[in-house]
Amino acid sequence: MNLPTGQMGVPPAAPPDAGAATAGDRPDAGWSARLSGGARRVWTPRWLARRPRTVRIAVRTAAILLLLLFAIWLILFITKGRFLKGSFESIASSQLERQVAVGGDFQLYFAPFNIKFLAEEISIANPEWAEAKQFFTARRVDTRLAVVPLIFGRRVMRFADIDEAQVALEWDAQNRHNSWTFGDPDRPPQPLNLPTIERAAITKSGLTYRDPRLRLFADIDIDTVRSTGSRIDEAIGFNGRGTMRAQPFTLTGRLSSPNQTVAGGKNRLTMRAVGLGNTVDLVGTLPGPTELVGADLALTARGANLSRLFDFLGVAIPDTRRYRATSKLGYDGTVWKFTELKGVFGDSDLAGTFAVSMPKGRVYLNADLTTRSLNIVDAGPFIGYEVDRLDRMGTGGVIKTVGGRPRVLPDSPLRADALKAFDADLRYKVAAVRAESFPVSDVDLTLSLKNGLMEMKPLTFLLAGGKVESDVSIDLRPAVVRTAYDIRLSPTRLGTLLARFGVAESGTTGTVSGRIRMVGHGDSLRQSLASSNGRMAFVLPRGSFWTRNIQLAELDVGTFVQKLFEDKLKKPVEINCGVIAFTVRGGVGAADPILIDTQKNVMVGRGGFSFRTEALDLAVRADGKKFSLFSGQSPVGVGGYFAAPRIDPISDQLMGRAGAGLGLALVATPVAAIIPFIDPGDAKSAQCGPILAGARATAQRTTKGEARDDVGKGTTAKSEDGNQSKDDGGKQRKKFLGIF
Repeated sequence: MNLPTGQMGVPPAAPPDAGAATAGDRPDAGWSARLSGGARRVWTPRWLARRPRTVRIAVRTAAILLLLLFAIWLILFITKGRFLKGSFESIASSQLERQVAVGGDFQLYFAPFNIKFLAEEISIANPEWAEAKQFFTARRVDTRLAVVPLIFGRRVMRFADIDEAQVALEWDAQNRHNSWTFGDPDRPPQPLNLPTIERAAITKSGLTYRDPRLRLFADIDIDTVRSTGSRIDEAIGFNGRGTMRAQPFTLTGRLSSPNQTVAGGKNRLTMRAVGLGNTVDLVGTLPGPTELVGADLALTARGANLSRLFDFLGVAIPDTRRYRATSKLGYDGTVWKFTELKGVFGDSDLAGTFAVSMPKGRVYLNADLTTRSLNIVDAGPFIGYEVDRLDRMGTGGVIKTVGGRPRVLPDSPLRADALKAFDADLRYKVAAVRAESFPVSDVDLTLSLKNGLMEMKPLTFLLAGGKVESDVSIDLRPAVVRTAYDIRLSPTRLGTLLARFGVAESGTTGTVSGRIRMVGHGDSLRQSLASSNGRMAFVLPRGSFWTRNIQLAELDVGTFVQKLFEDKLKKPVEINCGVIAFTVRGGVGAADPILIDTQKNVMVGRGGFSFRTEALDLAVRADGKKFSLFSGQSPVGVGGYFAAPRIDPISDQLMGRAGAGLGLALVATPVAAIIPFIDPGDAKSAQCGPILAGARATAQRTTKGEARDDVGKGTTAKSEDGNQSKDDGGKQRKKFLGIF
């Protein structure tokens, strides 16, 4: 059956004279018509018909996509996207790996270009380990999310209306996970990043924060915010309370901009936190209510102990005496920067900069600090002395009486767990240290803390003009803290070093250099030294030493009595070489050796000391090289404790000789009384090579190359094999320090 062409759905052909009409007269003017398979006509704009086929396809595809997007926009706008509620819950739960639920109304659509999101009775679950079951709940959340910034990875909310919202921020007991790090449960903890909110209305909302390791718990309430147009009519007020290490604190503040347009304007922040003996005030402006990048803030802090303030950052620093400080505070998106820091702690000043960040989920502290003048009392807490005692007693606070015995080594434990939880790099310089006993200056400390390994390499300072270089490593990773000490003293003038102990600088040309290398275990300086093993040696090269104390040690009565009533000794002692060294085993140091060769005498010492009890038990004897008619020739005892040393020039041997002399005077002749005090002058001069090398007692030699038998074996009352030592003239010595 033949039907007219027009009935087949194909437009009838134009009449033969149609081409005679002008383009403007045709209803399809500017369009080109094409037949497709003789079944339909596709009308194409004349400008597009002249383009290559690929261009025509691209344009048509773009037009279709635009029509499709418009259709989607229209459908979402008409339906408000309510049909996406189930999909939203499923996709959000999958992405966050948390249960996300919306119990009431749900809307998700473009209005007209920003994304409109509304959810009632919304909740996001917490991880199973968290105490609070829900991370986030709200009666109503109504937001407008900017589309263009979202394309570039920025979350900008043009508006947020939040009612009865509660947020639970928590750390687990080991500080390995937090509740605001979503996705893989084994993912390292991430910092809390808030979206940028340009306008907000928040009512009856708040948040809680829990950190069991820091024992920090806080509840913060946010006051009602009313928004009208692009201006905030009322300030955002917030107040909170909580506890830190069982000590209460409070937090109050306001965020307001009564004469500023919120979008693109500045918001003024005032905040005060009081607790743990600290008061912190923060004043400045924010680009937006939740925008910290570009903030201009000034911080003022004061309190009894700066370490308590750093506890809030999860950073453990040594205790300090009372402090006050100011600084500027800024944030660049990843790093909090404290600049132009100025302040004091105790009687010392402090300046510099430091920054806090969280790379790979761990707190990282980077600081560059300086002190012009450091009071030695203020340095005490750095090595474990108690702040309260120092505040009450000054330098006297470093000495405690335990069991009737004085102790001076600090025993405050390191906060090992807290130190393992963050990393740090510190550069600290001190121009001068105010100390009564030793002239210390130019302290330069470089400290690195990485994954539980703290290294102070180097720690240098000038001591009486001589340079001390130290490398100290504290390994917090083992079950018991391990500390390695390597301390080196460059040649230092004895006259300057000991000037405050009665040594005459003008007549003393001798120097001393030394090295201490030990390893100990324990979480305090006392425990570490009490368990240490290693060696310490101090070498005296040729030089003079001018003080009456050296004559007292030699107990050369013929010289000392003659000079005793003069203002000072006129002739210094000439030292050829000397070494004062100790081998430390289990916290007990044994002389290994004490050997000083002078022009007149050879001084040798026995005994040692204990880091365990801080007791001293040394005996120093001087043997003359020349005949002397009056010579005590008996040991001078050094006893007592580190905190209260005692010198005893009247030894048992000296009293025995005095008794023998008295007996001879009675039974023979008064002249015989001097016989026990005669020194034949047979002391063997020391070979200086092993001495200057700091060699052990077994390596010491006389000038003739013979092994010395008067410097012991580097042991105390018991030899290394556990048997009683008989190195003191073949006689058994008394128990050393009450230990062996």
